Amino acid sequence: MQILSVHMMPGANIYSHRSVLRVRLELGEDEDVPTNELGDFSSRLLAVLPGLAEHACSRGYPGGFAERLTEGTYLPHVFEHVVIELQCLAGYEVSFGKARETDRAGRYDVVVGYRVASAAEQAVKEAGVLMAALLAGGGYDAAAAVGRVHDAGEAGSLGPSTAAIAEAAGRRGIPITRVASEDLLILGYGCRQQRVWATVTGRTGALAVDLACDKSLTKHVLAGGGVPVPEGLVVDSAAEAVRAAGLLGRPVAVKPAGGNQGKGVTLNVTSPSEVERAFTIAAAFDSRVLVEEFIPGRQYRLCIVGGKMAAAAERIPAYVTGDGVHTVSELVELVNRDPLRGEGHERPLTRIKIDPVAITVLARQELTSQTVPEAGRVVYIRENANLSTGGTAVDVTDAVHPDNVLLAERAAMLLGLDVAGVDLVAEDIGRPITDGHGVVIEVNAAPGIRMHHYPSAGKPRDVAARVVDHLFPRGDGRIPVIVVTGTNGKTTVSRMIGHIWQHAGYCAGMTTTDGIYIGNRRVMGGDATGPVSARTVLTDPAVEVAVLETARGGIQRSGLGFDACDVAVITNISEDHFGQDGIEDIDDLVFIKSLVAEVVRPGGHILLNADDPYVTAVRGRAKGEVVYFSTEPDNLLVRRHLSVGGKAFFVQDGVIYAACGRLGRPVVRVEDVPVTLAGIALHNVQNAVIAAAACYCMKVPVSYIQEGLSSFEHNPGRLNMVTFGDFRVCVDYGHNPAGYQALLNTVKRLGARRLVGVIAAPGDRRDDVIMNVGRVAGYGFDYLFIKEDADLRGRRPGETAELLRRGALEAGISAERVATIYAEDEAVLAALSAALPGDLIVVFYEKYDKVTAVIESFREKRVERPAAYSVGYAPGLVVSANSL
Repeated sequence: MQILSVHMMPGANIYSHRSVLRVRLELGEDEDVPTNELGDFSSRLLAVLPGLAEHACSRGYPGGFAERLTEGTYLPHVFEHVVIELQCLAGYEVSFGKARETDRAGRYDVVVGYRVASAAEQAVKEAGVLMAALLAGGGYDAAAAVGRVHDAGEAGSLGPSTAAIAEAAGRRGIPITRVASEDLLILGYGCRQQRVWATVTGRTGALAVDLACDKSLTKHVLAGGGVPVPEGLVVDSAAEAVRAAGLLGRPVAVKPAGGNQGKGVTLNVTSPSEVERAFTIAAAFDSRVLVEEFIPGRQYRLCIVGGKMAAAAERIPAYVTGDGVHTVSELVELVNRDPLRGEGHERPLTRIKIDPVAITVLARQELTSQTVPEAGRVVYIRENANLSTGGTAVDVTDAVHPDNVLLAERAAMLLGLDVAGVDLVAEDIGRPITDGHGVVIEVNAAPGIRMHHYPSAGKPRDVAARVVDHLFPRGDGRIPVIVVTGTNGKTTVSRMIGHIWQHAGYCAGMTTTDGIYIGNRRVMGGDATGPVSARTVLTDPAVEVAVLETARGGIQRSGLGFDACDVAVITNISEDHFGQDGIEDIDDLVFIKSLVAEVVRPGGHILLNADDPYVTAVRGRAKGEVVYFSTEPDNLLVRRHLSVGGKAFFVQDGVIYAACGRLGRPVVRVEDVPVTLAGIALHNVQNAVIAAAACYCMKVPVSYIQEGLSSFEHNPGRLNMVTFGDFRVCVDYGHNPAGYQALLNTVKRLGARRLVGVIAAPGDRRDDVIMNVGRVAGYGFDYLFIKEDADLRGRRPGETAELLRRGALEAGISAERVATIYAEDEAVLAALSAALPGDLIVVFYEKYDKVTAVIESFREKRVERPAAYSVGYAPGLVVSANSL
């Protein structure tokens, strides 16, 4: 068994509405061997991972999976459960999993849920090694494997402050996007988003952060605002530090002027030698060192969010309690075994370390790390109480004197911080410190909030929720999201919808087959119909409404790039992509595309094509209100839907109507929509109906819908007409039988003397689908130029063209009217050069820019055609332009 690939699918996907990873396995000789034919494999597996015995599996009760092992199940199924169990043992509880055979013998896709991607990826690696070892008759150290999964998860997890904010945002229904693997989160979508990095928010000014990081400058600002602070001096040498301590004439604190998290801080320093040692420690973090008067008392942290105190805690320096048996170093190790303690900020508490500062603190107590303190003696490892140096915290929010609350809020305001940690030293936080009972020693940007969420004693305070409420005083940070999927018409519908919103005064972000658009500007080219492109639009701060063309491939391979939408559109579903990624029939396409109907938000709408029975079958999976659209005035499904008070959009007497129950309202006349060619282009009539419906459901005023559709003329690559005086050229993106037929239905009504098609088909479609494209073209066109896409998609040169030719000939077109020219530019030029007066040449392109360049060049350099133009379309066979 071999792991071929691991693919993460964050968010809603065709397997689950939650994040999953998909593992592709190659089974080889083990493909058809059930577990009951693998000797003692099952018993040894349960011995290594006894928790598997409790897995319910599809049987729905504990022990179901063990029964399947005994009766005989297959290795992909076993692999699925091993990956789940390893994640659960590592502390990442998941339960979802599936194993499915692919369209290639011996290959399986195993799909498993995850909470932390890095933990899941490591679990996959461990599962592969574990199963290989057991199949070979060996053993495996499961505990070590679980440890590696745990460590990988810890390395990839959000920090505690960021994780708490993400959890709070999730409770509010606010979308959450993590940037790379950092602690940077984008909360919300588009112009309503807010960004947080730990507790630094998008509203936290850079100047305020820099100011807070300079302890000396912070003190000047606070003192100038009437906030009591300790006296101090900034020095850059040990000698200056000793002189500064002498000038202050009392015990001092020595700290880096630009430090954080209590690093390099030494408190209660008295002798010159201690000052010199403390300077050396502080200078390791910043060349500028602050020497200030040491204020005895209890240490407090007041957390300010949005100008108001959210929580307060008394911080207690790291300590151990002697037992008369263990050394200080051993006692520290015992304390660090607490599962709540971890490295850095990964856990509610931080492990205590014996470092130079700790050795100095111990020396003041006449101790070393190897001293065995008597039972009951409290030994302090630090004098500063930062959690990042191993301290603990006790909630005192309700005990803070109102004057101290106002003072802390003022300190944050003076520095310009929207989220701040104000550190005070006071005899009692319940008494005003302005009476000489304490000082503000620091104001911290990006304060950690884990001490408030996980105090060692007292009431937990949900500071993260206060941060989220500060960033989102109302609403959920969402913008309107409209999703368009289907077989044909997606791009045109998306462009129409975006154009209407632009007319209504909004900045629309769009994903389409030709790129990503923000407003009227294309910011990225290429096919942008997948989840990555959707996230690009949704995370752009300028976007006020998102219109997301969503293609089959992106949905199937990576899921959706969003969690929910307000309007989902399914334009139509027809023969396409058969033979790709396991798609065998229309039902497979319906299943994939119906995912968009399942993620419609409460109160949202799903727009379904009442003229397409495959689309209407999606109704049972729709989460929002079903709205039908039709180009027919008397579609039976529409009439029934309206009779029970439903909503529908349809065309009657050349007018697009919006209807609800018995009430109907005209929206726009078809002849006023340029791309419909006064109703001749029936597929664009349908597209206009859909766009009107999508915008109407989002309460866009009808006047803007009318203006938007009436002014929608620029639709690159879709029914683009070019006139050369005596003949015309139409450029379109049709690439499947339904797309070809829709365009043929239109161009046949344009009064051409002859219809000439320049055709191709994607090579990754099934043979019969490619031949069907040829049949439609052969039946509808008078003459054909067959070309091939530059991207053959796995086919041999000439293979796709030959399938098209065979299909065309089967449809009845004579071989003399078919020419094969593989290169797209050469085929287009040949068709243009062979044109006669009255011809309409229809080019189905692969590369739009290449085709338009050929047409423009032909226009500029048009010369008298030669008497004959010969093109070869098969070995030994030539067709002349005269016969065309």
